[in-house]
Amino acid sequence: MPHPRTLSILISVLILSLAGVSCRNSPPAESEEHPAEGNAAEPNSIRLSEEAVRTGGIAVAAARVVEMDRCIAAVGELEFNSRRLAHLTARASGRIETIAAFRGDRVVEGQVLAEIYSREYLALQSEVIQAAERDARLQGTPDARAVRAFLEAAREKLLPLGLTDAEVDALILTKSVRSFLAVRAPFGGRIIEQTVVAGDGVDPGASLFRLADLSTLWASVRIYEKDLAAVRPDVDVVLRAQAFPGEDFRGRLVLIGAVMDEKTRTVEARVEVRNPTERLKPGMYVEASVACGEKRRALVIPESALQEFQSLSVVFLQTGPGAYELRLVETGERSGGRIEIVRGLTERDEVVTSGSFLLKSEMLKKTRGDEHEHD
Repeated sequence: MPHPRTLSILISVLILSLAGVSCRNSPPAESEEHPAEGNAAEPNSIRLSEEAVRTGGIAVAAARVVEMDRCIAAVGELEFNSRRLAHLTARASGRIETIAAFRGDRVVEGQVLAEIYSREYLALQSEVIQAAERDARLQGTPDARAVRAFLEAAREKLLPLGLTDAEVDALILTKSVRSFLAVRAPFGGRIIEQTVVAGDGVDPGASLFRLADLSTLWASVRIYEKDLAAVRPDVDVVLRAQAFPGEDFRGRLVLIGAVMDEKTRTVEARVEVRNPTERLKPGMYVEASVACGEKRRALVIPESALQEFQSLSVVFLQTGPGAYELRLVETGERSGGRIEIVRGLTERDEVVTSGSFLLKSEMLKKTRGDEHEHD
């Protein structure tokens, strides 16, 4: 950890570097001329040789003014898409014979997750077979209508157990009773909960599995009362998660709630975000930028130029050939690989976009050297 005096000196210099720079939403003025040679005595300046610049892979880009969408900032939490979330329960009493899928497993639609030995299931199958045989024998007799109605009623008892009409037809055709009742996945996804093991006894309604399709998630975000007039459904939303710094995840605002939270003065809104690789996880906190359909002018730099130095947001500003200055900045919206600079830079300032590791190392050496001189 850096010496406290080192950090104190650096913070003081950076705060001074930020003073007097343009404020948010003001059209940035043209850059002042910087001296061609950096002052070696300045504690926030670094000078490198031409060879060091080349071997360090240092590249720069100019800050520029562009048109950006006006966005509303919100925070929230990722959660399951309830339309693709299923709680699978036992549909008949019996005993768990086999478990074929376990918590964390990815499954496909129709895959057998478990099998249940159930006397009720066996009895219902036998009832259908017998009713079908009677129906075949008594066709054309006065009892035919009543027998057919009995067969249909027997078939209807099997459908709530999860069998399809085609499977019941196959049972009647083959007269082959199945020993176990299969529990199948209603859609593809991942097993997020497994509550039984082989040998467990179950009653109708007993919990077996929870299945979630994580390819889409919902983000529940809070919109402040003052921002509601600027927000409407079906607009683009950019989500950022702490687990993936600098990475944007695109979503759509699909619902704005109808109830205001009286304590926070916010309304809950729902964002649907695609998650095909399952990198995003339910329960993650996210920051959201909700597009408002309005444009504004903003000073931006490539996101790769923004650095964190001693827990501060900074950039390295090129002030001349081989001369660089550490500059504290205040950031705004992020969009398309660019980040808005609210304070700290002016248009056409050239910032380092790659090779910052070398500059950070040199800056640490310099500040530590200044500390030793003061001791």
